[in-house]
Parts: sequence; structure tokens; C-alpha cells
Amino acid sequence: MGATGRITLRDVAREVGLSTSAVSMALQDHPRISTAAKRRVQLAADQLGYVANSAGRALRVRRAGAIALIVPNTSRHVFGHAYFTHVLTGVTDVANANDLQVVISTNPDEQQGKVAYERVMRSGTVDGAIVTSASIHDENIDRLVRTGLPVVLLGRFPSLPTAISVGIEERSAGRMAAEHLIVEHGRKTLVHISGPLDHQTALERRDGFMESCAAHGVRGTVIEGDFSEESGVAAGAEVLTLLRAGGGVDGLVAANDEMAFGVMSTLLRAGVDIPTQISVIGFDDFGLSRVTTPSITTVHVPAERMARLATQRLLDIVGGTSLAPRDAHAILPVELVLRESCGCGIPTGAGRLSRSQLNHMHKGEH
Repeated sequence: MGATGRITLRDVAREVGLSTSAVSMALQDHPRISTAAKRRVQLAADQLGYVANSAGRALRVRRAGAIALIVPNTSRHVFGHAYFTHVLTGVTDVANANDLQVVISTNPDEQQGKVAYERVMRSGTVDGAIVTSASIHDENIDRLVRTGLPVVLLGRFPSLPTAISVGIEERSAGRMAAEHLIVEHGRKTLVHISGPLDHQTALERRDGFMESCAAHGVRGTVIEGDFSEESGVAAGAEVLTLLRAGGGVDGLVAANDEMAFGVMSTLLRAGVDIPTQISVIGFDDFGLSRVTTPSITTVHVPAERMARLATQRLLDIVGGTSLAPRDAHAILPVELVLRESCGCGIPTGAGRLSRSQLNHMHKGEH
């Protein structure tokens, strides 16, 4: 044990009978170390309570002048969604200001989920990494954090409570969207088109939606999508089935604007009037919501700001700054942007409503 009482790499090495360099390579999943040795080292590290010192690593290792943006999805998926464009813009803004390169690491296909991480862990050519859009079942994030490489997560990962992260009030945002339909528009039967429910973002937006429905005594139904326009189109067909069966659906919250657009396309083609028959709210506000007819009321997600803050935090850690536990998770506020699809009839681009304003409105005349 080190002089500070902290378990060190040397302690782990002594426990397994290997050199400190071999232990370090094992914890970084280096291909030169056998799988059996890696397991022995990881088990010993877990039993001893060893936690890699990211700040110390950053100070000891020669700087590479590059950071990684890890997205454990295919490049087709990544570059097909506006969210990633905004994230990349935020990351590169800060990286360019600090004369750093940005390495984007994705997976070659849906089956090879480790590749995006392993490419970064084995290369040794980046000073730190930002991870976004990972599944809640993705064990590779924990592996990455354990290597000691400075890491910042975009989004909340309850399974890694000590990891540094930047996110938004996802659950609160889901409640906000549903409450607007219920309180302002009197909607009684709501549907939520969720994202994939193996992602924390989708889970929390769904949970917030359902909490609001329960609090106001209205019926809420969840249809799972995958954040794509196509899944919104498919969900729209399910909503039509509910309508034709007398389901009385009159309000809908989609977990992103692309799915909201897909749902609206299906409903409008079937002759459903939006927002007279069904009010619709989306999430993101990345541009699509302003150019549709009707324009989409949506929860504004400050993706570029999140990415800039995550990148700055990563550079702080690389530079040796330690964050107090209370500062480990940065949560940015969201706001509801009122447009036409919910029935507010506000011209495109106008009318932003923060959470505090919405609460004030509900405590007033309503």
C-alpha cells in the first residue's frame, strides 16, 4: 500500500506475482497479455480495491495531443443522426481551441461492440476519451475507466456512480413534455414513442413521461422505437391501430424529433389532424423540428454545450485537475420549445419554456 494508504499498481503486481508493467498492460487489455493473466490481474485489483489514478497517469505519460470520441455504434448509425453532428461540433470546438486532434472510434457492425473501445485502449495514441450513446449493458465502459485513461461520459450511467459525466435532466424532461399535453391541452390518453430501452436516456425519458401520466391520472402507453425516423413511421402505424380500436389517443411524446416526424408522417397520411386530434411533442430541437409542417414542439437538448463541457472537463482531468465527488456529474437544464404540433399555434422558432416557467404556469391559473 502506498504512503497515502491508497492501493497502488505495485500492490496488485505483488499480489499476482507479475511486474508492474505487465499488470498495467493487463488492465489496459493489451493483446500481449494472456486472457488468463488479465483475469487474475482484474480479480486481484477488484479484491484489493485498486482504482487507476487518471490524473497521475496523465502527468506521467507523454501527451499524444489527441482525444477520442467513442461511439459504440456503426458509422452509418453515427453519421445518420443529427445528435452526433452536434456532439462532434462541441468536441471539436474545444479541441481546436487547444490544438488537439479528435479521433472518432466506432464499431464496424452491430455484432462487434468492443471494437470502438479496444481501438482506443490498445493504441496509446490519445490522452483521454469521451463516450456517448452506450447501452446500459455495455461492460466496456467499465473496462475503459479501469485502464486509468481519463474518461468523461455523455449521459448518466448509474452503474458507474464515480465516473465523470455530463448530461441533462432526462426524467424531468419527460415529465415536462407529458405535463404540457395534459395541463395545457387537456389530453387524456397519451402515447410515448421511446428510444431503445437498453439506453439510459430512453429509460429516463420514458419514466418521466409515465410519472407525469400517473400523477395526473391519465392513461399512458409506451411503444419502443430506436430513435430513427423509420421506427417513428412504424410506431405511427401502431397508434393508428389504437385509434381504430377506439383507443382515443389524443397526445403523443416521441423521445426524439426524428421519431416524432415519422409518427406525424404516418398519421397525416391517414388523415389524422395534428394537433386537433393528436398533439405531438418531440425531443432534441436540432433543426428538423423547425422545418416540418406543422412545426414540432420539442424539448431542447443542448447537445453542443454538453459536448463542449465534457471536452473541457476531460482536458482538465488530463491536465491533473481532480474533481470533487459532488462535481463529478454536471447536469444541464432543458427547456420546452413551443411550436405548432402540440396546438399552441406559436410561429416556428418562437416560445421557449423552461422547467421553472412551466412550474410557475401550472401553479397559476391551472
